[in-house]
Amino acid sequence: MTELRDKYEVVIGLEVHAQLKTKSKIFAPDSTEFGNEQNTQISPITLGMPGVLPVLNKECVNMGILLGLALNCEIPSRCKFDRKQYFYPDLPKGYQISQYDEPICVNGYINVKGKRIGITRAHLEEDAGKLVHVGAAGINGATYSLVDLNRAGTPLLEIVSEPDMRSSEEARNYMEELREIVRYLGVCDGNLEEGSMRCDANISIMPKGSKEFGTRAEIKNVNSFSALQRAIEYEIDRQIEIVEEGGQVVQETRLWDDNLKETRSMRGKEDAHDYRYFPEPDLMPLEISREWVEEIRAKMPELPEAKRQRYMGLGLSEYDACVIVEQMPLALFFDKVLELGATPKIAVNFIMGEIAAYLKENKVEITDTKLTPENLAELISLIEKGTISNNIGKQILVEDMITNGEKASAIVERKGLSQISDEGAIKAVVEKVVNSHPKEIEAYKNGKTNLLGFFVGQVMKETKGRANPKTVNELVRQILEG
Repeated sequence: MTELRDKYEVVIGLEVHAQLKTKSKIFAPDSTEFGNEQNTQISPITLGMPGVLPVLNKECVNMGILLGLALNCEIPSRCKFDRKQYFYPDLPKGYQISQYDEPICVNGYINVKGKRIGITRAHLEEDAGKLVHVGAAGINGATYSLVDLNRAGTPLLEIVSEPDMRSSEEARNYMEELREIVRYLGVCDGNLEEGSMRCDANISIMPKGSKEFGTRAEIKNVNSFSALQRAIEYEIDRQIEIVEEGGQVVQETRLWDDNLKETRSMRGKEDAHDYRYFPEPDLMPLEISREWVEEIRAKMPELPEAKRQRYMGLGLSEYDACVIVEQMPLALFFDKVLELGATPKIAVNFIMGEIAAYLKENKVEITDTKLTPENLAELISLIEKGTISNNIGKQILVEDMITNGEKASAIVERKGLSQISDEGAIKAVVEKVVNSHPKEIEAYKNGKTNLLGFFVGQVMKETKGRANPKTVNELVRQILEG
């Protein structure tokens, strides 16, 4: 298949639905809280009862504008809502209120690992309900299906990319960057597993060198980054096999089955005319003033890409910067430590070392520990002043500060861990250690200079790590070469 793949170019575009973190629905006052009992967050508006009218939630518009600005989109001065007509059991009104030809955001882009991915549009719409299949994992084989309308009417912002991605890896990177952006903005929690961020992938192939895109298939039911990559890889191979055997790819919607690791046909892929869009008669067009847009722009937080660049400007490696930015609570913690005057290099060594190891081992966030930015900044200050050694700092960080929240200075005083910097006191220990290892002295003088580390280690062991390492190193060298 690798040789066959070399004959084709893959074209990928993603449609990402981000569930907005509002307390109520986009056109109704019902709660949007996740995980409550079925059909307890509904109202006559959600159910589409006769005589009820939708009322637009302004916070949804604010979040839409904010995300649009973060995606470098143009925010038109006017947008409107439309009815998207289709029938499905979880759509109580028989249509979905969405945006068609006048969306809230247009013509944007984001940079992903050095490549610009275009954003065609981002539009506001309401979510549908959810079908619960009894007796099977999906509708196939189910005894019967139930409808839960708690999710119906939940606000979504659908972000439609240009078909600019050329591999499953690029698609995953784009999706990961998008999730970081929505989380930093606070407009969506980005949990793919809970469905608050969902992705449909449009995939086609064309011969290398061709400028005409092939027939695309849309892949649904992708609920993780790894599943997105697997689904795209499978679909690429499926389409290549069809073309190589002389067949034609059919425009359709396909469902990804992550257990079977395959896509299967769900329905024919609809075009816009199939939905019979027309302007929503119960909602006036929305006028968005420049003042409104600029007011929201002024509240824009630092975005992930800008944060990564700032960290690298402070001397962090690209890898360290990316890892920290990926975990927003950790990035906010790191920023606070820097604000308190800590040296970036020492701070990042602790965060990427002992702290990251603790978080991974215990499967927690930094906010779940008792470590505060103030305490870590104080610990770093004690090390820089020479009050304690770096090794002692690591020891008390793991043993006391992360789990107990105790201040570094209090731990040092309680345990008597202050660093020994008095040269006379250290020299006495060095002489004792050196004189007790005559064979090693002789070996050192015969050219085994790497034994210097052995003597330094013995002195540090003798002083329980409290001796100033730099002073120990100098004195050991002096005595051995004296």
